[in-house]
Amino acid sequence: MYLFKIINMCSLTCNLETKSLIINPLLAYITPMKQNILLLLICIGLLFLPFLLIKEKHDTKNAPELKLDVEVDCPILIEVKGEQKSIPLETYVLGVVAAEMPISFHEEALKAQSIAARTYVLRETNYGDKAISKTVQKQVYASEEERKKRWGASFPEYEEKLKKVVASTEGEIVVYKDQLITAMFFSTSNGQTESAKNYSGYSIPYLVSVPSQEEELYAPNVNKQFEFTKKEWANAFGLKWTEGIAKTYRFTKTDSNRIKSIEMVGKTWTGREVRTLLGLPSTDFKISFQEEKVVVETVGYGHGVGMSQYGAEVLANDSVGAHDILLHYYKGTEIKSFSACLKSPTNAKNSN
Repeated sequence: MYLFKIINMCSLTCNLETKSLIINPLLAYITPMKQNILLLLICIGLLFLPFLLIKEKHDTKNAPELKLDVEVDCPILIEVKGEQKSIPLETYVLGVVAAEMPISFHEEALKAQSIAARTYVLRETNYGDKAISKTVQKQVYASEEERKKRWGASFPEYEEKLKKVVASTEGEIVVYKDQLITAMFFSTSNGQTESAKNYSGYSIPYLVSVPSQEEELYAPNVNKQFEFTKKEWANAFGLKWTEGIAKTYRFTKTDSNRIKSIEMVGKTWTGREVRTLLGLPSTDFKISFQEEKVVVETVGYGHGVGMSQYGAEVLANDSVGAHDILLHYYKGTEIKSFSACLKSPTNAKNSN
């Protein structure tokens, strides 16, 4: 029906006797021949218009619907065991940084911690598909209420500081060959980080031993001393004290100067087992059997693998940026942004 109307209009328009109905008065200055050519072009355009409209309608009908809420906005929520509601990723990262690193630290160290925490939770939860605990075995998380209790009157100031820090690293992660790394971190080293191979027996290419020096300038109580009665010592290992314990004591060390294993009265314990049994802060320890007691001296705090937090603070105060701090502790890695929708790294932010 529309097509017939267009044809009739063209017939009317092209009729020289009625052309004055549609010609603008300005066309009066155009020669008759040019007027006729113009009218002919208008008629041709009107004839093809319905076909163009039909094609456009057809293409629109078959075009895939763009769902902005899926393609552009794909929020990742982190389920934290013990918390009532799932937490938006960046809010979770803020809570981890608040719990894991002193708020007084340099902003570049806090940024490095933010990126490491984000990377760790995304890998651990498969981009939010699984729950994560808030213990030292994973990552400690402090809720807003816990942060208010911890910081007291300084809460507004500290909260604002961390919000800016986390926002400046939003979406940034550490990857190795385009895969999320296991971004392990710990408090204080003994001058050298530990390799994953020495710690767990499994070699991970980006978790190797690297220098991390001068931490004693910033870290409190890097060196500690513990005393045990001979009975307490023997009980810790499930033994009965005899002088043979001291006489048969032997130890081996890793290349980062941490205890790999000890041997007493024919039995062997790993450095990690000794640390747990005695409640020591690290596996860099020295044992001294004295007349009435056993003295243990330790250096550092934590398992020693990955990024040293006080080491990050040292580097930050030496004008090293967050990305370079991470690349120092996680060898052969890259800093990239990630796509929440695709659940994979992208090249939007790439540092190597």
